[in-house]
Amino acid sequence: MRQVRAAIANQIGTLTILGGDFGFTGGSFTLTNELAPGERVEAQARVRKFGGEGDIGDPRPIDGGKIAWQPHVQGSMGFIDSVNDLQSDLLKGDSTELKARAIEFGGGARLWLSDSLSVAATIAALYGHTSDTYRPRSVFALQNIALLQELGLVDWHADVWAIRPAINIQYVAHVGRSIIKLSAEPTYFHTQGLSYSNPHIAAGANSGFVASTVDVDVPLGIEVAGYELRTGGYLSRTHLIGDLHSSLDIEHLTEVHPRIVVGLLNRLWKVKWLGIGGSYVWGTGLRGWTAGVDAAFQF
Repeated sequence: MRQVRAAIANQIGTLTILGGDFGFTGGSFTLTNELAPGERVEAQARVRKFGGEGDIGDPRPIDGGKIAWQPHVQGSMGFIDSVNDLQSDLLKGDSTELKARAIEFGGGARLWLSDSLSVAATIAALYGHTSDTYRPRSVFALQNIALLQELGLVDWHADVWAIRPAINIQYVAHVGRSIIKLSAEPTYFHTQGLSYSNPHIAAGANSGFVASTVDVDVPLGIEVAGYELRTGGYLSRTHLIGDLHSSLDIEHLTEVHPRIVVGLLNRLWKVKWLGIGGSYVWGTGLRGWTAGVDAAFQF
């Protein structure tokens, strides 16, 4: 039971981060994992998100020197709906529905050490609400559902908050009119519980990730209705650390994201480009995809 409680605590923190943090993409995912020894879970999850990050204005020199800075803002809101089918002999046929709602906002400053190299230090706060609804079908669960509810193992909800400090290191290279961005971002999360529906539930976690990304932006020199088409996308590799790693049982996530957009800078208010894009994400026991509007803004 101790292992199950620890898994639930990790699950609450993980769902809050995956649902609320802009560093993880939305989409439709399939995850095969173990909630506890002998308790295999296959989850189908849908993650819907809106958010992102960006620098504001042009770099501003510090005391007239070569080092410049920009304000940096970031934020996200997301929703996770997941159905987990339990596959153990004892609970075969049972399922649990998990829902998470989360919101995040923060910012910081980016220091430009040269025209190409910059470092951004940021901090953000994250709030999340997670709930569990159990669907008993096995003989064991049907006979013991009241006890499972009393112990806080099923049919619970929890509110948590998290703090998110991060450092982003970025290098920008120009090849003709094409732009290549290389970045690395170590990120840490400290999660604490706010309120629980059951006194047996507790949430608190320390986790993080290190994301490495290559982003390419290529103008095509082709115009549609007077707007230039651009293509490109990014390839990222994210190494999960701490409770994120142990909860998902995934060490790395890889994402490839192609896009095709139209350049709108100085043509539409603060919009740099607008178009369509998609992602395919994979890791040990996980696969998923997403498609939708791809937009960038320049303030």
